[in-house]
Amino acid sequence: MKNDTPNPLLAAAAPAGDRAADTLVPITVAHGDGIGPEIMEATLKVLMAAGARIAPETIEIGEKLYHAGHSSGIAPESWDSLRRTKVFLKSPITTPSGGGYKSLNVTIRKTLGLYANVRPCVSYSPFVATKHPKLDLVIVRENEEDLYAGIEHRQTDEVFQCLKLITRPGCEKIVRYAFEYARANGRRKVTCMSKDNIMKMTDGLFHQVFDEIRVDYPEIATDHMIIDIGAARLATRPEQFDVIVTPNLYGDIISDIAAEMTGSVGLAGSANIGEHVAMFEAIHGSAPDIAGKGIANPSGLLLGAVMMLVHIRQPEVAAKIHNAWLCTLEDGVFTADLQSQGKPQTQRGIPMPFGSMDFADAIIERLGRLPAQFKPVSYQNAPLPKTPAAAKPLYVRAPAAKKALVGVDVFVHQSALSADDLAVQLKASNTAALQLQMITNRGVKVWPGGFPETFCTDHWRCRFVAATPAGEIAQRDIVALLGTLTEAGVDVIKTENLCTFDGVKGFALGQGQ
Repeated sequence: MKNDTPNPLLAAAAPAGDRAADTLVPITVAHGDGIGPEIMEATLKVLMAAGARIAPETIEIGEKLYHAGHSSGIAPESWDSLRRTKVFLKSPITTPSGGGYKSLNVTIRKTLGLYANVRPCVSYSPFVATKHPKLDLVIVRENEEDLYAGIEHRQTDEVFQCLKLITRPGCEKIVRYAFEYARANGRRKVTCMSKDNIMKMTDGLFHQVFDEIRVDYPEIATDHMIIDIGAARLATRPEQFDVIVTPNLYGDIISDIAAEMTGSVGLAGSANIGEHVAMFEAIHGSAPDIAGKGIANPSGLLLGAVMMLVHIRQPEVAAKIHNAWLCTLEDGVFTADLQSQGKPQTQRGIPMPFGSMDFADAIIERLGRLPAQFKPVSYQNAPLPKTPAAAKPLYVRAPAAKKALVGVDVFVHQSALSADDLAVQLKASNTAALQLQMITNRGVKVWPGGFPETFCTDHWRCRFVAATPAGEIAQRDIVALLGTLTEAGVDVIKTENLCTFDGVKGFALGQGQ
């Protein structure tokens, strides 16, 4: 394991300056839903016993708030606590199904600018059974955009849309963070995973930014993988990875896969890092099916709290807890989810899994001990924020490009006409400035020269381009086109402007175009 490297978390939002040894650091705590209160109680008990210098203040989030009429799952006054302490230890929450509720996890990450999700995944063989005993990697996941922007619309009877948003600042922030994390933690390689063979503009931008930034870190090896084969290699040969950086959705999926490959997703902690605030949590959910039974494994939240302790510059307490936790595994003390992994404990001859608080007590009993078979963990203080003159900026806004409007994609809802008949209707609405060039259905060109085998829904993208050799139009030309289409009875759903930036197309071709 690489867990004796300088620090497990590059604390971009670390509190400035060293604190006095006896100074208590304010943190915001939320007990969450389902098993959340149980594992938080166990975690805080261990932290206090280990001498963590923290002053928790509690807020209520999750189901109770949803049902009390707070559709975001958090009360307005709770944001004040988060902005004041800038450190959030959070148990899992449950997002109610239906009713249009948005995920509070995503809301918190996006509202507070927690752009980097850091998930270390380590195997604990032979004490926790795994097919990959040497697995030791970190997944750095972009945390604010991609499909998790959550911008969705129903556009026709048959078609729903979710917008995938990838920004250059977002890419620059997460890629640079991944390299800075690798450098600070003695990691030797950063792998970028994307799907830019298909999504050439969005995922293409992510890959492009990775290639631009990696030259600033010549001591770190790099490679790029398409996400599908990358995930396959992760599942079969995880030892070839060290740090993986990837967009939001891919990172969410592969980090759960990697955590489960270690033996249990319940063992993984997670950090969410922003420029101003940081949040620490387990990566698993609220498990309402076992809530209230006192049997949940608090390890994921506890290891998230260990990351928090390094972040707030208490590395000695973090190491003390982590080493005691490793000793507990070595001694075969397991909660019910892992009892079958090791030598079962017995009480009066009956196999006995440890409950949440029993497990916490077992860790407390081992505080001050070092593991015998695992490599002992040691942490250093997280780096202090650099002065503005010395800091490498997370992102740099490029000068505005020369933008030219050259056409418009008009999306229409219609189910009665074929592609050819729809083209006849649309061409009748051509204007002097804009003329129909192409129609696609679900991205595939169906006019001109479409194939009868192509299945079509009631959702059509109709591309109009500049009719003049100059190739540039004005916004009023689009307004005029939409007026003629409306008068013709065309049901326009939405439009997307077609632009060039410094002469480079800012839009993709249709499949088959």
